[in-house]
Amino acid sequence: MQWWIWVLITAALVVVGVVAWAMYRKQRTGRLRESFGPEYDRTVQAAGDRREAESELEARQKRREELTIRPLDPAARLRYAEAWRVVQGRFVDSPADSVRDADRLVTDVMRERGYPMDDFETRAADISVDHPNLVENYRAAHAISVSSDGGDAGTEDLRQAMVHYRTLFEELVQGEGGQPMREAR
Repeated sequence: MQWWIWVLITAALVVVGVVAWAMYRKQRTGRLRESFGPEYDRTVQAAGDRREAESELEARQKRREELTIRPLDPAARLRYAEAWRVVQGRFVDSPADSVRDADRLVTDVMRERGYPMDDFETRAADISVDHPNLVENYRAAHAISVSSDGGDAGTEDLRQAMVHYRTLFEELVQGEGGQPMREAR
């Protein structure tokens, strides 16, 4: 075979490799964007680099696969539902304390389900794999809880934090087969 045929074959293989790599990257981006929703965009913005963000999101998925997350048993769901009613009922008289208690209650549920209890950002990253549409609200609620410790959160902010915590709490406490917490009462 002539040398120029080898050059053409090599060039064709390089082009096929580049196209395959580009398709893989596009599929990877699409898969991660679909899996993480708004958390994908937040992570890309925070990282400042799409590749770095995508590596971070894949690392989250891998970490989550190594965890044993278990559903709550019916007695635990009822116990937590009652604890939530108490926390929510105290809101009128003590909104900041209720928000702090809601934060602790969500953390307790996460711990019992099997999520590691590292720092907040690690907890949020772990939650983002299973509950990507709720993690933004979890971050917002936690930020309000922290600002309320310094007296910087108004009642409306605290109310919004409770709404965010309740949404995540109900999702975490939800029974197997999609049985909502309200039905577990």
